[in-house]
Amino acid sequence: MSSAAPGATAPLFEIKSAQLPLVALLLKSTHLNDVAKELQQRYGDSPDFFAGDPLLIDLSHLSESEEVPEWSYLLPLLRRYHLVPVAVKGGNPKQMRAALHAGLAQADEAILGRPEAVSQPTPVAPAPEPEPHLLPALIVDKPLRSGQQVYARGRDLVVLAAVNPGAEVIADGHIHVFAPLRGKAIAGARGYADARIFATSLEAELVSIAGVYRTSDKPLPVNVQGKPAQVRLQDGPDGGRLVLEPII
Repeated sequence: MSSAAPGATAPLFEIKSAQLPLVALLLKSTHLNDVAKELQQRYGDSPDFFAGDPLLIDLSHLSESEEVPEWSYLLPLLRRYHLVPVAVKGGNPKQMRAALHAGLAQADEAILGRPEAVSQPTPVAPAPEPEPHLLPALIVDKPLRSGQQVYARGRDLVVLAAVNPGAEVIADGHIHVFAPLRGKAIAGARGYADARIFATSLEAELVSIAGVYRTSDKPLPVNVQGKPAQVRLQDGPDGGRLVLEPII
């Protein structure tokens, strides 16, 4: 049998640096039954929302606690929503050891879209967050009935007809509804905090931007109820809050 001389054949593999777009979960509680309920409330009607997205779990909000997330419960829970947990950051040594034992990679150098909102901010000034959508806006020109969902992945969403109660419109960018918005509207779905929701008649069951949401359990202000209005996210000392404003 002949053999090639050392160095005579091409390498069978190469190692290169790579960048992977991730979504991040800022875990703020180790009460995972409550986390499961909130996941169901937000995404239970959208089982394919994440579509296999790699996930970074940020434990910064728990780093002062002695409690450790029950990874054997949390990781399968996240996978049920088609998230793929791959890395963890921000926990104390005890929490990080448990996470590594569960098979996650340590990624303390990872920077979230808005690092100033994390309890342990990086001393390096973050670069401006770019808009995530590069594709043309998705345009819907028919009314959406209860149970229907439209997701503009990586783009804005423009709806030219009514979004009826029980219907859901989702976009990674902005949402424009040139008709009554009576269902659910979720903008900045993958963390783009500068996204906005615009409607010619705001009557929504739920509005959400970058994970911050408001339901119809809290009535809309009189100055925007049933009127042209926008919804945006405003930073505050306790995190982001939704601002609902009339469009004059």
